[in-house]
Amino acid sequence: MNELSQMIKDDMKPALGVTEPGAIAFAVAKARSYTNGKIKRVNVAMNSGMYKNAFTCGIPNSNEVGNVFAAALGAVAGNADKGLESLADVTEADNVKAQEMIDKGIVTVELSGITSRIFIEASVETEEACAVVTIRDSHTNITKITVNGQIELETEDEKKTEEEEGEEIHSIHKYTLQQLCDYATTVDIEEIRFIEEAYKVNLDLFHEGLSNPRTTFARHLLELNSGKEVSDNEQATASLMCNAAIEARVIGLDKPAMSITGSGAHGIIATMPLYAAYKVNGYTEEQLLRATALSYLVCMYIKEYSGRLSAFCGCAIAAGSGMACALVYLRGGTVEMMTHTLNNMASSITGMICDGGNQGCTMKGIAAVDAAYKSVEFAMKGIYISDVHGINGKTPEETMRNMGLIASPGMVGTEKTIVEIFEDKLKK
Repeated sequence: MNELSQMIKDDMKPALGVTEPGAIAFAVAKARSYTNGKIKRVNVAMNSGMYKNAFTCGIPNSNEVGNVFAAALGAVAGNADKGLESLADVTEADNVKAQEMIDKGIVTVELSGITSRIFIEASVETEEACAVVTIRDSHTNITKITVNGQIELETEDEKKTEEEEGEEIHSIHKYTLQQLCDYATTVDIEEIRFIEEAYKVNLDLFHEGLSNPRTTFARHLLELNSGKEVSDNEQATASLMCNAAIEARVIGLDKPAMSITGSGAHGIIATMPLYAAYKVNGYTEEQLLRATALSYLVCMYIKEYSGRLSAFCGCAIAAGSGMACALVYLRGGTVEMMTHTLNNMASSITGMICDGGNQGCTMKGIAAVDAAYKSVEFAMKGIYISDVHGINGKTPEETMRNMGLIASPGMVGTEKTIVEIFEDKLKK
């Protein structure tokens, strides 16, 4: 299998609800699996991006939100074998039990530091044992397990410093935009047939967003699309399909998203507008799959510079840029047009903040679709922000790198301020 095909396949993962509560619940459930007896204490330490993203986001099979409740449910009913879908089997009785634990002060969370490097340390103490599970760099990457003070597992990733992590060159960065496009155009279609699963998963989530009475944006987006799932208005259809799915995800409805770069919203934005274009314009399934491969890869290119969790909205900026390049591809455009599209995206929505996985992600998704469609339309007519301006680079690779660097290290101070605002809200 081509390295890029394998990269996409390894990165695509179904995630139930926002990824960060899923990861918190997974970590706690894994620690709990090493203990017996009545739980005395659960504590989760996490980096700022994890803390922020889970702060008020919805939790699957629950009307509650946030990192504390996700940790409590992970202890009560989490199934570590299901990874990011660890809360798939939660019942109403589990919600009651989780709330009781929180009311007794048994479950606590804490901020471990301001960093875009993913970190979770979940500790579960019972009457009989104590287990600690550490996750770094990706949402389910367990790097250390300690039970009663004895190390059960420790990987090389556990020993890396943040500086060493930052010095590593991700494999995606060996490629140019031209090479990514060449790959998407020529790869054996059967080799990327697995991408079909992303559409099955995300379409189920979209339909849940349309039918569930808890959504609000989805209904109005449907109205704006003439009351149809698919109308002759491509952009309105794209915004509906994309953002009804995002809303369903962030409020915690019981359907997974197919994530990319560790995020369900990234996975939705990178795919659903392309599906809308496919349905409205009658593109072939092969064109859709090839466009999606390109969308994913451009998203990954930017995201691996910014860090998995940072203060900027990667779903709008990274996934939105990937989706925009894929729209150019579907319309028969050139790599030069994609380059100009990236300039337009970099010069417009770069810097959009991430203030956690919450209902606001829906508005950010709406802005991303609008920006992508306008960026593509202008670029394909030869209208674009030239390289000399702002953070645009002399090459598309430089532009994507600069977009990522705005987030990390560029917005570390912003991340700190966002978390301080959150903590101040808790005090009030």
